[in-house]
Amino acid sequence: MRLFPFHGGLKTVRHKTESNRQAIRAAALPKRLIVPLRQHVGAIAKPLVKTGDPVLKGQRIGQPDGYVSAAVHAPTSGVVIAVDQQPVPHPSGMTDWCVSIEVDGEERWIERCPVDYQHLHPSDLRNVVRNAGVVGLGGAVFPSAVKMNLSGHCERLEHLILNGAECEPWMTCDDRLMRERAPEIVAGIHILAHLLAPREVLIGIEDDKPEAIAAMAAACAGTGYEVRPVPTRYPSGGVKQLTKLLTNKEAPTDGRSTDIGVQCFNVATAYTLHRAIHHGEPVISRIVTVTGHVKQPQNLEVLLGTPFAELIAESGGYQDGVQRLIMGGPLMGFALHDDRVPVTKATNCILAAGAEDLALEQPAMPCIRCGACMDVCPADLLPQQLYWHARAKEFDKAQDYHLFSCIECGCCSYVCPSRIPLVQYYRYAKNEIWAQEKEKQKAELARQRHQARLERLEREKQEREAKLRQKAPPRSDAAAEKPTPTASIAHAKEAASSAADSPTEAIARDA
Repeated sequence: MRLFPFHGGLKTVRHKTESNRQAIRAAALPKRLIVPLRQHVGAIAKPLVKTGDPVLKGQRIGQPDGYVSAAVHAPTSGVVIAVDQQPVPHPSGMTDWCVSIEVDGEERWIERCPVDYQHLHPSDLRNVVRNAGVVGLGGAVFPSAVKMNLSGHCERLEHLILNGAECEPWMTCDDRLMRERAPEIVAGIHILAHLLAPREVLIGIEDDKPEAIAAMAAACAGTGYEVRPVPTRYPSGGVKQLTKLLTNKEAPTDGRSTDIGVQCFNVATAYTLHRAIHHGEPVISRIVTVTGHVKQPQNLEVLLGTPFAELIAESGGYQDGVQRLIMGGPLMGFALHDDRVPVTKATNCILAAGAEDLALEQPAMPCIRCGACMDVCPADLLPQQLYWHARAKEFDKAQDYHLFSCIECGCCSYVCPSRIPLVQYYRYAKNEIWAQEKEKQKAELARQRHQARLERLEREKQEREAKLRQKAPPRSDAAAEKPTPTASIAHAKEAASSAADSPTEAIARDA
């Protein structure tokens, strides 16, 4: 099993054993759930319920809107008490549309119907996945039904990769899932393999997870799927980095992995796909690592919409020294403003971080051009140049240095001796470029509308003139020969002038 190392990366302090020593536990049923309608990349789901409506567990409460979207479901039975804006997990502390459910404690399910996927048309199967709310549970939450459609990308998929690397420190939800539910994950892989028909199925797991590797290898016995341990090096769980490690292929800068015949799914996504197809259960829960400065770090199976505060309490509460509550890991996660926000499909870890777990917030010093950021960049970029251009708002030049190839892993900021928050500059530049592109699109749309209006007005003017010409009566020959008053007067004047000029003729007439 040959591996192909990627450029850069870090050896980090793992902090895995704190939470992975005990089995997954089901979290307690909360009294109230706040279910965001935007738990995926793409268009927000349209609400299907209103205040006062009763709902059943698994009932669809949010309809996908557009191609890149996914459904949202009631995590348990109860009554809808609000459809309004609520705080959601986001770096800005923003609010978004949510459905709040008063839980009745009865756990009454909808009718669940398994799907015979082997006799279903591929487009119909993708619709089932879309309506079940299956998205990438590695953190990106991209709708899986879209990733399952290879039309226009590649004729034949060469490699189907299952991502079990879980490289971020502190996080162990995928590790425990692979240890305990490997057969169910493999059942989900069967569905993906049936739909995508890859030549090869590879499962990448970091080599510091021997129990997970053994469990997955046992579950894959006789399937032809290959479990490959990869070096424990952050960010080996990045899609591009894992693809490079396993296949030695690199997606083009402005392209997708399918352009090189590769598609990648998280192991937790494969598990939820199995539940959706074989059991008729939509995505209403996920495994969440609760760790850091809590009394009992653990992995919980949590209903979506459960407030973070309840999971912290179920893990024994905060310990002394908590500096920040982070969703995700310390490198790619983000700080939360409030622990009352709800769990979403993107919530893989809740980290109660202390000062020793965080980079000390010190004033940034001038860049000393040491090149450490370049050495660790897994995307093989020039972080220093990106920093200068982002800081100077030279966004075109930043794009020339492949700004959008940055995966925001935080390696550069982690090693910077000047404590420059490099990733924040890159995020700022990306957001500014996106904002400018939106303004350009708005201006172009306004120009097109104005041009269309001018063309419409001109067209209407020509149509009116044509109608007026059609309504005017035709001129007859008699009317054309009849002298006009002006012509008669001119003729009279001409006769008078002739008489005045011939006095002899006038005298003869009088005689």
